[in-house]
Order: sequence, then C-alpha cells, then structure tokens
Amino acid sequence: PALRRLTHYLLAHYQKGTRPVRDWRKTTNVAIDLMVYAILSVDEKNQVLTTYIWYRQHWTDEFLRWDPARFDDVTQISLPVESIWVPDILINEFVDVGRSPPVPYVYVDHHGEVQNLKPIQVMTACSLDIYNFPFDVQNCSLTFTSWLHHIRDINISLWRQPELVKFDRSVFMNQGEWELLYVLSHFQEFSVKSSDSYAEMKFYVVIRRRPLFYTVSLLLPSIFLMVMDIVGFYLPPNSGERVSFKITLLLGYSVFLIIVSDTLPATAVGTPLIGIYFVVCMALLVISLTETILIVRLVHKQDLQPHVPAWVKHLLLEQATVLLCIRDRTKFIQSRTQSMDISGQVENNDSTAKLNPYSCEDPREREASGEARPMLAEGSPLTLGVLREVTAIRRFLEKREEFRDIAREWLQVGYVLDVLLFRAYLVAVLAYSITLGTLWSVWRDA
Repeated sequence: PALRRLTHYLLAHYQKGTRPVRDWRKTTNVAIDLMVYAILSVDEKNQVLTTYIWYRQHWTDEFLRWDPARFDDVTQISLPVESIWVPDILINEFVDVGRSPPVPYVYVDHHGEVQNLKPIQVMTACSLDIYNFPFDVQNCSLTFTSWLHHIRDINISLWRQPELVKFDRSVFMNQGEWELLYVLSHFQEFSVKSSDSYAEMKFYVVIRRRPLFYTVSLLLPSIFLMVMDIVGFYLPPNSGERVSFKITLLLGYSVFLIIVSDTLPATAVGTPLIGIYFVVCMALLVISLTETILIVRLVHKQDLQPHVPAWVKHLLLEQATVLLCIRDRTKFIQSRTQSMDISGQVENNDSTAKLNPYSCEDPREREASGEARPMLAEGSPLTLGVLREVTAIRRFLEKREEFRDIAREWLQVGYVLDVLLFRAYLVAVLAYSITLGTLWSVWRDA
C-alpha cells in the first residue's frame, strides 16, 4: 500500500513534457557513464562498428521528491520510463537501430535523483584505418549530446572519474578477434553557425585486433613460399628444372592470393600494407623467374653462340669472383687460359692441314711406306679422297671441341652471374622482410 500511495502521489499531477525544474533558469545536469560489454563486429567496408554497452544516466527531478516518513520509510522506488521526463541524449554516430532489450523502469530516490540504467547495442559510424592490418588499432568515438536542448538547459557531465572509466574492463566479456584497450572520455562545447552552444561528452573506444589468426593463415604461407623460391636458386643454372620449379611457385602463390582475397579487409579509402606486401612478393617471384630464364638462356648450349667478350670475362670471371668470394675462382681463370690455348692450337692445326695433307697420318706409317705414299697419292684419286675425308673429320672434331669450350665459358659466366643475382635478390628480400617486421612490431607494441 505504501508503494501504491507513493506512486499515485508522485504521478498524479506530474507533467512529463516539461523539464523538471521549479526555476526555468536552472540547468539540469545529466551525469552519464559507459561500460563496454562486447565488440560484436567491425565492418571495414561500410566503416561501421557494432558494440554492446552498458549505459547509465543520472539526473535530479525536482518534482519527484517525498518525505520517507509519510510512506513507511520508503527511500527508493521504480517508476515507468514512459511516465516521467527523460533527457533527449542521443549518440551522434548512430547509423542503425540496434537490437537492445527494453528496460521499462527507472529508479528514483526521495531526493529526486533518477537513475536510468540500460544496455544498448550500438551501431555507429567509425573511420577505420586498416593500413596496419592485421596489427591495427582502431579508435572509434561515441558522442553523447542533447539533440534539442542547449547547454543552459541540459548540461552533461561524467558520472565517474575519467581514470576509472579508462581502464574499466570488469564487464568486458568478448574474447573474439578484438580486445578492448581503454575508453577515453572528453567533454566539450560546440555550436552550429554561431548559435547557442551544446554540451557533448565523447567516449573514445580504443580496440586492437588479435593478429594470431591472420599471422598463421596469411603471413606464414607467404613466407614459406618465398623461402622455397630462395632455395630454388640452388638448382643448377643449366638445368631446366629450375624454370618449371619457379613457374610452379608462381602459380601456387597466385592460387594462394585468390584464396585469401576474401579474408583481407576491403575499403575504398586505401589498401592495407599486407596487400602491398603480397603484391611485392608476387613481383619478387616474377623477377626471380625472369632471372632464371635469363640464366638458362645464357648457359644453353648452342653451336651458334659467339665467344664470350673479353670485358665480360674480365668483369665476371675475374673481378666478380673476388667480390663474391667464390672459392673456385682459380678454376675459371685456368679454364679461360686453356680455352685460349685450344683456340690457338685449332688455328695452327688448320694452317698446318692446309700445307700438309698428310699431317693426320702416323709418322711410322710414312717411314714404312717410304716413297710409295706420294706415288699412291699422285696416282690414286681414291687415296686423296680418303685423306680429304679424314681431314674434314678432324676439323669437325676440333670445331666441336671449340664449341664445347665456348659453351663452357658461357656456363661459367652464367654461374657467376647467377650467384651475383641470387645474392642481390636475397638482400632485397631480407631488407623487405626486416622493414615490414619492424613496422609491424612497432605498431603492435605502440
């Protein structure tokens, strides 16, 4: 009976359409508080953050006061929200009505202090920066302000101390992709086109993505493929297996990018750094394949290959071997000298063959035959034909040996060039990896 009498006493002549002050010049102060319960979703494409918060309001209603002695010492009562005046405080960043459970009552004590506590699912617009994905930290604001009343009518303050609000994670229950770092609060006044000022309270919800899933599913496979590309340089440069191996890696990386394309966040504002990382890795694989094709073409054995230019021999077989610290560089110089000696012998033998058609014969055979050989040579066309055929075969064999020496020289040039390009490629990959690793480590620990 006391509660029923008190409710009738308070609401019998109550006007909920009027701000509850006896002097209209007095400002109604509304204290608000916020606690983040869960991070439901972060939509990077639409730039929308969905959170579940516990929201509290506190203000003084001068028309909801009573003497507890008249109502069996009742000091607090719950009243329907629809029956009393409530401030029109909204969130400026609202983009959609969330599914929040209705709370139809508020608490009122005998001094007229009203407490309105309710959970809210908030869907707000937020400028999401995904450049540091998956080590990104997002800072989204929730701005509470009165939509109609000026600051001289309704002022907003913070219920608790800012330090208590900042590190309060007592009700945060979400252990999903995002973790709550802290909640900052800031009060300010603003005016629109030199009109009256409005009071607003900003809460900055700072969240950080947990990168373990993306590190395992995105970064590690890409790193493994790049390591296999580096290992592929140890295949012999004159082997065609290296080209097929590199093409297989490039094809595998293309399939990997197609699979992970749906995992990467997509926005019209910018591209995350990990997307640039994948593109550069693809470019490195293409460069590696191009280098392999160049080396294979260089060392491929063909009869129409010219001699290695002298400046290339000096630059690669002498200077580059010292620079690259190749242990068997003396073998290159010796082989180069032997090839020059063989070329000189080939020229001398050709000139001798022109002067002496019997140079390919054994001297003992000529001693045994005596002077009968010239008589047979002069008198027998068949013998002269045989000698010419033997001379042609000898020249063909010497020419083939010369081509082998040329191919051997190009193989040595290709080997040195392959080592040079491999080390340059390795330095580029290491520098790129160290730079990205340093940036991501700095962003993660910031």
